[in-house]
Amino acid sequence: MNIVILSRNSQLYSTRRLIEEGENRGHDVEVIDPLKCDIIIEQEKPTIYYKDRYLDYVDAVIPRIGASVTFYGCAVVRQFEMMNVFTTVTSDSIIRSRDKLRSFQRLSKAGVGMPKTVFTNYSRDVEEVLDHVSGPPVIIKLLEGTQGLGVVLAESKNAAESVLEAFNGLQARALVQEFIAEAKGADLRALIVDGQVVGAMKRQGKEGEFRSNLHRGGSANLIKLSDDELKLAIKAARALKLPVCGVDMLQSARGPLIMEVNSTPGLEGIEGATQKNIARAIITYIERNRK
Repeated sequence: MNIVILSRNSQLYSTRRLIEEGENRGHDVEVIDPLKCDIIIEQEKPTIYYKDRYLDYVDAVIPRIGASVTFYGCAVVRQFEMMNVFTTVTSDSIIRSRDKLRSFQRLSKAGVGMPKTVFTNYSRDVEEVLDHVSGPPVIIKLLEGTQGLGVVLAESKNAAESVLEAFNGLQARALVQEFIAEAKGADLRALIVDGQVVGAMKRQGKEGEFRSNLHRGGSANLIKLSDDELKLAIKAARALKLPVCGVDMLQSARGPLIMEVNSTPGLEGIEGATQKNIARAIITYIERNRK
């Protein structure tokens, strides 16, 4: 097959591993920067032009679309879909997962456990918002933050007021969530491929840090998920229609809770912690499902 990885950086670990495993299985793998693609729209002949050629030979694409280029990157993925090219994650699913409010609304309707969450239209009644999530302390998240950026722990009413006022002043929309103290700065990442958990790790934030992201100095270790955690991860992925994704969960006194679902999860941490070949699992998923 001719497989295209939509990525702005061919040297990233995840991109390199996908190239390696694709080529090991006999496929031609090419990295294409989605921002350098021209989308050509005409009657019954949607095409994509990249540098000096039309991408009319592509069998499958693996989107590795960064949050900062979601709009155009997803437009390119959508164009491939119009060309009947198989994609590991659809454009609609990426957009849905990147909007935290929208994804939490869908997860809630699907009956997925999650921390209590409030979204308001620049509310000045902070005390009422805090009451809804049994706080303080509370977690305040920008709707479009990644890798722990735009996530703040407000330990008091005054701190929450200050953070919300700052976000409101920037016209940045934010969610307010209950703080799960018993998680102790740790979370679980389940890597889903073709609707099944193919690897899981526990991420622990560095001392004094409530965020467990590896990009922020956290550590990762192999973990065996409980039956409830496995079921929750698979249910969340299905609710957001993401056959390939990373599902982040918190261990709480009332059971596992979904923290976030990532449509383009990094592979370095999960492969390192589990010693499992996640990249190969993604390539074989394409092989099984390409029409």
